[in-house]
Amino acid sequence: MVDVAIDGKILTRASFGPEIARGEVTAGSLPLSVSVTHRIAEVEAVWRSLAATGIESAGQSYDFIKLWVEAREIAAEDQLYVVGSLGGQPVALLPLHRRRRQGMTLYSWFPGAHVGCNAPLIDAQRFGALSVAERRSFWQGLMAAVDGADLVYLKAVPTRASGIEDAFAELGAPIPVETLYRSAFSNWEECNTTQRSKSRRKHDRQQGEKLDALGTVSFEVVTPGEAARPVLDAMFRQRAKRFAVMGVPDPFAPSDIARFYDQSVAADSKVDVKLHVLRLDGEIVAVRYNIVHGDRLFCLISSMSDDPGIQGGSPGKQCLLRVMQSVFDEGYRVFDMGAGFTDEKRHWCNVQIGLSNHYVPLTFKGRAIVKGHALWQSARARIKANKTLLKLAKGLRGRLQRAGRPVVAVEESSD
Repeated sequence: MVDVAIDGKILTRASFGPEIARGEVTAGSLPLSVSVTHRIAEVEAVWRSLAATGIESAGQSYDFIKLWVEAREIAAEDQLYVVGSLGGQPVALLPLHRRRRQGMTLYSWFPGAHVGCNAPLIDAQRFGALSVAERRSFWQGLMAAVDGADLVYLKAVPTRASGIEDAFAELGAPIPVETLYRSAFSNWEECNTTQRSKSRRKHDRQQGEKLDALGTVSFEVVTPGEAARPVLDAMFRQRAKRFAVMGVPDPFAPSDIARFYDQSVAADSKVDVKLHVLRLDGEIVAVRYNIVHGDRLFCLISSMSDDPGIQGGSPGKQCLLRVMQSVFDEGYRVFDMGAGFTDEKRHWCNVQIGLSNHYVPLTFKGRAIVKGHALWQSARARIKANKTLLKLAKGLRGRLQRAGRPVVAVEESSD
């Protein structure tokens, strides 16, 4: 047995194995029960209930994470699902993946950088009613039930979630890092009027005319099934070429990652995938891979042809223009374009949400790791936000690569 102090109270927690473990704690006037399991199926009902009112990330989709776990063959002992309840009613769920890296063991989000942000699932009404002190006690209670690692590292957590400002401010130690960009409108006309100036519309039209002059342009939406696989293949070929030019590893190349995306667009997939595809004379010149949840569309991957002969027609921007012209009139109200600033986000996104990395050290080693990593992340964020520093960093990386020396890459967002 392990005794953990929480705001002066004591939580008695048993070390848990593959089976579910439960603990009870009263932190001040806050009654809290915590359950922990290594089996995702055991939290399905709670997960779907909490996600029913909306999610902030594809990483909060049960079907997305279930397939991620299965396709990547993540061992049960490295999966952890922590549920916090108040008065017997589930209020929050944290799905965590245990990883071992460079002599340390940590819990983090399952999909990592493959989604633009991630966050615990919460019951917004019940959680929103808690005071700041109660939220702190709540998260401390949940973290006290986590064992088997040096730290919990929660990357890219939004400062606003489920309509609550600073929803996760009391969860560990947050370090601001990036910004999440979204386009939120009730219809295309509202989006068009708000986001596109007269000069912007003229520029889009000129690019469209250049693309039209090269051949027959068509736009389509592809869902999981036989037609999706060749689109996915084309998208990853285009992405691989871009990563090669950038001189960074292709995050989609590992076989288990490729297997996940392949299965996500299979005919029997339970993941709600929507592919936006732009073709020129039948050839795929731009693709956007999206996850659907309710009235929200999360764009996880985008690609375009590197053929210099069609760059004047900006196939990537023309594909996105057609996406924007259709999604809001189809009933979607939020189009999430991920983290990191780009021109397309400047043109189309009217919502910006700060992102923070949250650290919860669980051991003495974890506390030391947190200090070093937090400093690196803060420096990295400043470099990425400053064009001059980013240019210098890329120049240094290029020189090191040409000299055959290892580098730590500071990249633009690959969304």
